[in-house]
Amino acid sequence: MIILPAMDLINGQCVRLYQGDFEQTTKVGSAPESQLNTFIEDGAKIIHIVDLDGARSGRPEQLELISKLAKSASVPIQVGGGIRTLETIKAYIEAGVSRIVIGTAALEDEAFLKAALADYQENIVIGIDARDEKIATRGWETETEVDYIEFAQKMEQLGVRRIVFTDISKDGTMQGPNLEQLRKIHEAVSCDIVASGGIRNQADLDVIAEIGIEEAIVGKAMYEGTIKLRG
Repeated sequence: MIILPAMDLINGQCVRLYQGDFEQTTKVGSAPESQLNTFIEDGAKIIHIVDLDGARSGRPEQLELISKLAKSASVPIQVGGGIRTLETIKAYIEAGVSRIVIGTAALEDEAFLKAALADYQENIVIGIDARDEKIATRGWETETEVDYIEFAQKMEQLGVRRIVFTDISKDGTMQGPNLEQLRKIHEAVSCDIVASGGIRNQADLDVIAEIGIEEAIVGKAMYEGTIKLRG
């Protein structure tokens, strides 16, 4: 199991949300630069960074900071939040980002997604964030009637190779992941699935691995010390 420690950024600070609610924001960890170094020193193989400001606005609000972090990192970086143009993708790739997570734009702008896959297929990851099995977009604040499984299957047909799946109701709760939905999406597509949301301890990671999922994003449990990158 590869653990991707999460750095969610608002106004240049590391934070955690509760169930995707921007009104329930808690500052965590240290400054982004030192937190990144801590994760690397602790043995992270890849780090997940989200521009939460960008997820809401639709623009890369923290492009400069995240680019700086990516350039300084000695491990691959996965970035999401506000990535809705080829120019933004190109800027992140040039900064050294290895994986680009596209969420809202994958649903709302198929032409953009196809262009991104044509130019950067190896780098593109689709973020599927669901509440009650329906996809939510724009920083999880806009709910749709799109079924997460059907959407995952469409993404696979377009050539997507990796999907981050988050059950929003579990995110930041430390109540355990939605194993049923993780199992369903893993079985529905051949894409690599990255588990996200609610992961609280090694036992959760072990069950996710038993499903056949090899990567998991861990946020709150990493900061609270209930999951460690080493030992």
